[in-house]
Amino acid sequence: MSLTVTFLGTGTSQGVPVIACECPVCTSPDPRDNRLRCSVWLQTAGKSLVIDSGPDFRQQMLRAQVRQLDAILYTHLHKDHVAGMDDVRAYNYRTRAPMPLYADALTLQRLREEFPYVFDGTNYPGIPQVITHELDGGPFVAAGVPVTPVPVLHHRLPVLGFRVGAFAYVTDANHIPPASMELLCGLDVLVLNALRHEPHVSHFTLREALAVITELRPRQAYLTHISHLLGTHEEVTRQLPPGVALAYDGLTLTV
Repeated sequence: MSLTVTFLGTGTSQGVPVIACECPVCTSPDPRDNRLRCSVWLQTAGKSLVIDSGPDFRQQMLRAQVRQLDAILYTHLHKDHVAGMDDVRAYNYRTRAPMPLYADALTLQRLREEFPYVFDGTNYPGIPQVITHELDGGPFVAAGVPVTPVPVLHHRLPVLGFRVGAFAYVTDANHIPPASMELLCGLDVLVLNALRHEPHVSHFTLREALAVITELRPRQAYLTHISHLLGTHEEVTRQLPPGVALAYDGLTLTV
């Protein structure tokens, strides 16, 4: 199964540049140092899936020219991963069908709290139309695409990574349980978060992410959910071992 992966956003919750920051990363002229909030677009077998709809969702859909969207998968409930859900209504207008949303119970509850008008039965024309699918930890099929959820921890918060074929995407994690490590074996491409160099309560540092990659041994790994504290794209790239690269907004892969 051929899979096309487009990185829609590779930044942390503040994005890069950070508002009012004048550090070398935030003032970098390299477009790879401009990072919207984390999201990725998957295309396979004529289907189109997006993982997370953060506050930059509308901009990302326009920039990547995503004209077809068949489902959204959610990793977790944090604002930088759910805040743009209202803009799925543009796809409702095109398809005249509700947008399937796949998420765990905690994330679906947060969506109901953040967007009550979507779920309270209001029959106002123009509100998003969605159909929710609660994930119970087992494999599922989204718009005809088989997906395996990969449970990880973001400090104490459960987060879902997702595996599609030989590709896996794990963001906002600082611990991967042994059973989930097994689900990440034999990958062609692993995407993993690497926030910064200094320790963080809920994100892998660069060193920690590289240790996970060394253990899993994917053919290629890409780092995402990157803070301005990690360094410029050019600077960090020089520090990375073979088979590991920084992702950047707009990067497209074929898996």
